[in-house]
Parts: sequence; C-alpha cells; structure tokens
Amino acid sequence: KAIDLVRMKVKKVAKLQPLDEIVLPVTRKALVIGGGVAGIQAALDIADGGVPVILVEKQPSIGGHMAQYDKTFPTLDCASCILTPRMVDVAMHPNITIMSYSELEEVSGFVGDYEVKIRRKARSVDVEKCTGCGDCMEKCPVKVESEFEAGLTTRGAIYTPFAQAVPNAPAIDREHCLFFKSGKCGICKKVCPADAIDYEIEDEIVTEHVGAIVVATGFHFFDATLYTEYGYGRYPDVISWLQFERLTNASGPTGGKLKRPSDGTPPETIVFVHCVGSRDPSKGFAYCSRICCMATAKHAVIARSKLPDARIYSFYIDIRAAGKGYEEFVRRAIEKEDIEFIKGRVSRVIQKNGKLIVRAEDSFMGRPMEVEADLVVLTNGAAAQADSPKLAQILGIGYDQYGFFNELHPKLRPVETNKAGIFLAGMCQGPKDIPESVAQASAAAAKALAILSNAELKREPQVAEVNPSRCTGCMDCQAVCFYDAITEAEFQGRKIAEVNPGMCQGCGACTAQCLDGAMEIRLFNDEQIHAEITGLFAAEAGGSSGAGETARGEAAHE
Repeated sequence: KAIDLVRMKVKKVAKLQPLDEIVLPVTRKALVIGGGVAGIQAALDIADGGVPVILVEKQPSIGGHMAQYDKTFPTLDCASCILTPRMVDVAMHPNITIMSYSELEEVSGFVGDYEVKIRRKARSVDVEKCTGCGDCMEKCPVKVESEFEAGLTTRGAIYTPFAQAVPNAPAIDREHCLFFKSGKCGICKKVCPADAIDYEIEDEIVTEHVGAIVVATGFHFFDATLYTEYGYGRYPDVISWLQFERLTNASGPTGGKLKRPSDGTPPETIVFVHCVGSRDPSKGFAYCSRICCMATAKHAVIARSKLPDARIYSFYIDIRAAGKGYEEFVRRAIEKEDIEFIKGRVSRVIQKNGKLIVRAEDSFMGRPMEVEADLVVLTNGAAAQADSPKLAQILGIGYDQYGFFNELHPKLRPVETNKAGIFLAGMCQGPKDIPESVAQASAAAAKALAILSNAELKREPQVAEVNPSRCTGCMDCQAVCFYDAITEAEFQGRKIAEVNPGMCQGCGACTAQCLDGAMEIRLFNDEQIHAEITGLFAAEAGGSSGAGETARGEAAHE
C-alpha cells in the first residue's frame, strides 16, 4: 500500500504547478456594530491598539441595556457608575468615531478590505450645533411612551433617551412628530437658541472601508405579553424586570422609590416569577437565558433594602448561579434577606379586589398554593434581536434557530464566524452576563487587532479557480458557495464565473456542483487526480505487491 501511495503521489507531483501565496491588502480601520457594554469594550480595546474604529449604534445614544439597569449582581455596584465613564471614554477617544442613530445597510469585500454602507438616519438635529440645553424637549407638546423607561413614563417627539446620553444631543422621532405628520407645530425649532433644528436633514448613506468587523448587537427582552395567563399588559401591577429596574433606579420615573404603578403606593407583598420565556419549548425558547436567576435575586435584595417589612416570594424552576460569587449571593438573598424562594412554576395571575392572586405549585410540598400580592415582577428572558437574521444575511454569517449568531467553533473559536475578519461579542452570540460579555468583547478586539496590525495578509493558495474556456456561465457554483466568493465576470464577450481568492475558503462545494468541469481547486485539479489514478492502475498492471484495492479506494475518495 505504501509503495502504491508513493507512486501515486509521484505521478501527481509531475503535474503540479507553482502556487504563490495569496496576498491581501489590509485597511487599518475597524467597524463595531452595537454600542452596548460589549461594543464599547471592543471599540476601546481596538482604538487603544492604535487602530481607528467606527462605532455604529441604531439608537440615538450608546449604552445599551446596561444604561437602564440600577445595580449589577453580585456586588450591587451602580450600573451607571461603571458604564458612564466608559461611554465618555468612547466619546473622547481620538480613534473612535460614533455613528449613533445609524444602521448597517450593506457589506461587500473580504477580510482586510470590507466595504460597508451605513445609513445615518435623519436626526433632524445638527449635533455639531446642539448644546444639549433641553429647551426643545421641554416645549414639545407630543407625549410618547419612553422606550428607555420601559413604558413607565413618556417622552416627547424630540428627545434624548437619558440624561447621560452620548452623544448628548436629541433626535426627532418623525413617526410621532407633529411637523412631519401634518406640517404644523415646529415649536422645537422656534425655541432652539443654537438654531440646531433642521427639518430638511435626510438619511445619508456613508461608505467606509474596514479591515475587520466586530458584531455586538446585544439582545432584547422576551415579550411577556405572550404569557397571557400572567396578565402582563392587562394588569398595571404586573411588570417586567426591566420595569422593576427603572422603578428602583434613582434616575427612574419614581426617583428610586419602589411603588405600584397602579396607585403609587409601596407594595407590601412582592412576587417574582422566574423563567418567563426561557426553558419553555411551547413558546419556542427552550434555552436558559442564564442571567435571570441572578437578576431576580438582585431584585429581591434591592426590594428588601427599600421595603424592609415587605413579604417577598420568588417562584423558580431551578436556581442557576454559575459565576464568581453568584451562589453566595443567592444564599444571601435566602438566608440574610429573608426572601422566600419556592420551587414551582406559576400557573396564573388574576386580579381580585385590587390584589393580584398568584396561583402556583410548591414542588417540594407537592401541593398547589396561592399568594395574594401587591406587585408581580416577571423575569422575562433574553431573546435575540428581531432583526438579527437580516443582519446575519447582510454580513454573510450564520445564526441559529433562535436568532443568535453562530460562532465558528463552540470551544476553540468562540468569537470567530464562518466569515474571516468578522467577530462576535456579547449577547448577540448567546445569553451571558456582563463580565462574560466584556471578556468576549476584548477577545474579539484582540482577534481584530491581529488582522489590523499587519499591512497585508498572506494566506494559502488552495482556493477554487475557473477554467474560462470550459465555463458556460450557468452560475450554479455561485448558488452553492457558502462564502459569497463567486461573482459574474466577462470573458471574450460571454458571461463566466469568477472566484475572489480573498473570500474563497477552498471548501470544494463549487467544484462538486460544476457540471462542465470548469471549477477546480488548486493542488487538487482533475489532471492531478487523474495522474494519481493512472499511476495506481499502471502499478497493478505491472503486478505491484501493494494493496492496490485499498489505494484505489483512497484515490477515489480524494
């Protein structure tokens, strides 16, 4: 067998052609998509490495969900005290350009030289002129539910999401603005002392070239209204955990005082419900959101600090506290803060005589139970962004059945994607807490810097190539290419396929698909493989003592 294999390889060597390494130019600039804590960390790490960064955020301000939180577990540190200085660092960094109120429209090119098109949505406010005085927001007659306050209060049609917003300039919500709906009003323009309001501003498409992309688009909270049995959206005192965060936050609508939304009174009995939208295949979300158990323990401890005499219940399926100091924090909630943790799923919440009746099962006791509550907090889980499939298709990367982006390898390459030069950070890849998100962001930044620290990239030349004399231009190869490496080209007045060597990964899908034999992989072309087979049969005809049958099988497989 060994003799036959050597003879085959010798025949192949006679047909080899010189191959040169593929050299790709590198654009020393990075794109970070998403301005939450993961995007902020990735942008700062790359910028500190001396590489310019474009930070794209679809909201008017960076900060993400962490800007809405009151405290962080398990240390109960002030979330804003941690995040706000990092936001200022981003705004002041000479290597970072913030494109807020913007979205990615198109991506083309390959690692080292991606061409990206970014839509800068019409803010209707000149950020350079705006001083952030707030006169326009005070005079706006429109009242809309505030997304930042989770619907607990209202904002104007011209608004900044929160006081520490970066950039600290408002944006006009054209969907609700009276001027854009009816051509009337215009009060904000009249009262602006800096003349920063410009209704004529339109969306702008900005084209940039970047060498690497970090995706950190975050998550959104599961829609608790899908659990109609809990009454969320019908009963004002059934709230989500993000609404609880805003009620306990000193900058929130109640100034940090924990009150019932219905009547503004302090609740005497509070019930927390775990796993709303997590670990429930019936709603299509079978995974664990990971952060919910710890978030609920944190909320219960905060509630105890604000209402020492309140009765606090926490209904859970399992407590999952895998992290440094997490288990100890849950034990603190149970043993020191006197929070009553009950293993069992809540079946229904109904309102009766101004109270909320929580019906559940106590799994340890094996019996149903009812709790009369003043406030019910639903710990709704983390879901992928609604537009993540669309973004994945723009970027050309994979995503799972839940909408989270797929890493290249779950163990060895957890921040890379199937497309070279595009990396993942934070909860867009899957549920994780803040420390994990920050660590993954730094890992993604390190991977990006490994590319951007070079003037050019060299890669192996084992990629597909087209024989133009055979190609009929059917483009079947383009349909099966996983990496968008095949485009149309013209050869002697007719259409043929063309392979971009910077994007091709040499997988061979196109060669198997090509019925004309026009597509081949360098170092494994048809002539070389036929030479191996010929060498094998010639050896058998000469009475070779090798295991010809085995070698023939291996040659056919190759």
